[in-house]
Amino acid sequence: MKPLRTRIKICGVRSFDAIDAAVEAGADALGFVFVKQSPRYIEPEKALPLVLRLPPMITSVALFQNCDLDTFCDIEEQCPTHLSQLHGDEPPKLVQQCGPGVIKSVRFDPATIAARLDTWNAIEEVDAILIDGSAGGQGTPFDWKQLVPHLENITKPIIVAGGLTPDNVADAIATVRPYAVDVSSGVESRPGVKDPARIRAFCQAVHDADRAR
Repeated sequence: MKPLRTRIKICGVRSFDAIDAAVEAGADALGFVFVKQSPRYIEPEKALPLVLRLPPMITSVALFQNCDLDTFCDIEEQCPTHLSQLHGDEPPKLVQQCGPGVIKSVRFDPATIAARLDTWNAIEEVDAILIDGSAGGQGTPFDWKQLVPHLENITKPIIVAGGLTPDNVADAIATVRPYAVDVSSGVESRPGVKDPARIRAFCQAVHDADRAR
């Protein structure tokens, strides 16, 4: 069953202004990047006040990439979040150990997408599968039409990411009908700096796309 509305996740937030703009615009989830090589990296102790700023019913998501279980647990202790997004090449056993409440990311590749979707769809600890056009945060779109045939037997909620902007998110929603969309670089004025006006424009574009169904 297709969702009645498309959920919105704004990823890589690092300021109260970004948090407030996203919440006021109608975002459903906010992502905090705990990957040191990312321009959106935030230290867990600095992220905690932002997480605590979120009002009830807004989901906090911690993003990790290829970290070990001890590091994962340490960060989760410092900055607890509702969900954890694993955005690397984590093996199934590690994903299970990090669960429940895992969003597992996969990079879209026509040659491997079917097998990867089947793998994560079968793991109980995975709550949703995110399909990106890159390793994450690079603003790389993919051909949404090529993804659609692979989703027929997938029961997990699907999140579309990668190169989404206020200008193209409606097309992604119309093509894939995902559970949620995830944006990072598409709502920034420069890498790592969220633009409140673009956040508002993105959320409005999603709401308009849902009304146009």
